Amino acid sequence: MSIADYSDYDGLGLAELVAKRQVTPLELAEAAIERIERHNPTLNAVVYKGYDDARKWAAGDLPDGPFKGVPFLIKDFGVCVAGWPKTLGSRFTHDLEDAKDSSLVSRYRAGGVVLVGKTNTPEFAITGTTESARLGPCRNPWNPDHIAGGSSGGSASAVAAGIVPLAHASDGLGSIRIPAACCGLFGLKVTRDRNPDLPDGPNSTYNLAVDHVVSRTVRDSAAMLDVTGVPAPGSPYPAPPKARPYMEEILSHPGKLKIAWSSETPSGRPIDPEVEAALRATAETLKALGHDVVEQGLGIDYRALYEVMAPIGGANFAANMRRVINDMGREPEADELEPLTWAILRRGREVSGETVLWNMARLRLINRRILELFEVHDVYLTPVMGTPPPPIGHIDPVNLTPKEVNRRQGVAFPYTPPFNVTGQPSMSVPLAWSASGLPIGMMFSGRYADEATLFRLAAQLEKEMPWKDKRPEIWG
Repeated sequence: MSIADYSDYDGLGLAELVAKRQVTPLELAEAAIERIERHNPTLNAVVYKGYDDARKWAAGDLPDGPFKGVPFLIKDFGVCVAGWPKTLGSRFTHDLEDAKDSSLVSRYRAGGVVLVGKTNTPEFAITGTTESARLGPCRNPWNPDHIAGGSSGGSASAVAAGIVPLAHASDGLGSIRIPAACCGLFGLKVTRDRNPDLPDGPNSTYNLAVDHVVSRTVRDSAAMLDVTGVPAPGSPYPAPPKARPYMEEILSHPGKLKIAWSSETPSGRPIDPEVEAALRATAETLKALGHDVVEQGLGIDYRALYEVMAPIGGANFAANMRRVINDMGREPEADELEPLTWAILRRGREVSGETVLWNMARLRLINRRILELFEVHDVYLTPVMGTPPPPIGHIDPVNLTPKEVNRRQGVAFPYTPPFNVTGQPSMSVPLAWSASGLPIGMMFSGRYADEATLFRLAAQLEKEMPWKDKRPEIWG
């Protein structure tokens, strides 16, 4: 296989070449390394280069998983890789090194992947754009003047550039779906605890966050979730079991689905006209495919939702910062955290336990309202974002005030948080591009624990509106 061919394959395709002995894992690792060196000066997607380890692992005895020999990247937040440094995107954290692999990383390794490095993330994965004082901005391969999304922007940028076919990502309020939408990828936020985060420690976002991957193809996402999505001993709230492997689901027709769609935003302001047009075109395509499609919003009080989430999230962030502070052995200095991070930490430290528990009870009631929609409909469709990917610096957590960062994020990312709150699966599918050539993702959310329906629908759309061969100029 020539180096030029490498990016033509998805992860399963590369693994098939390894199985047929047409290429070695070491050759694949070298191909990924070559692309990091070529594209990273422009994109700033990879922030730790584990080349020596990658070569050693690739030359060793890899497990016979579905991704045997496939290069893979880990987001520099949340999960641990033994012996590798971690920054969490912050100037405060330095000289930190992971002592052992997270259980999820062990599962990735069991799938056969070869880890080649870590990817860029904003400070403590807070924002929907990957820009930080510590690691710098990550750029979009479709146009490097624009964001790659966040907080899994480095992973999405690397996959969209053809550096690796899929990469680890996590999603606490949209951090898989937003980067996937920005970079023209498939990104599934799985059901809460589908990929267990235990026994590594407490959930960092009070059960809002999940880990999975961003990928160019639906089948790579399905195959990886078949590897990793197994309950762990001791998981207190394991997701209900799947009926069969997701790789079988993507071969099945979704049937006639009841799909509700809406462009309503929490603010009531209209979204970008190109995004609105893409949403309506998607609804028409779904109708043409035989689905029962109606326009209907969630019917919730978004102001109340964010009002109750703020004190819970702030207190939880303060609690998690205590672990980081314990690891560092001291409190952060004034210039070691970004303004938005300081604002969240200070507010979080002022929240009482009574306030947290009161608002968690209110949040459960809002969850019920959201879940009521899915008693009637199979899937809920919105855009992932309210705008095409904004320019670098438009949502700048380093130099803008926290209030302005949040205002601009509210305009760009109005749709993703409710399904972290409910724990439902929700996916970004790259079905449109703006007139200027930037990707526009559509978000489909399903019933709790029903990734199967989403995978079947995604596979149908991938066949009807193929995106795999759409590539940015930087590709390859």
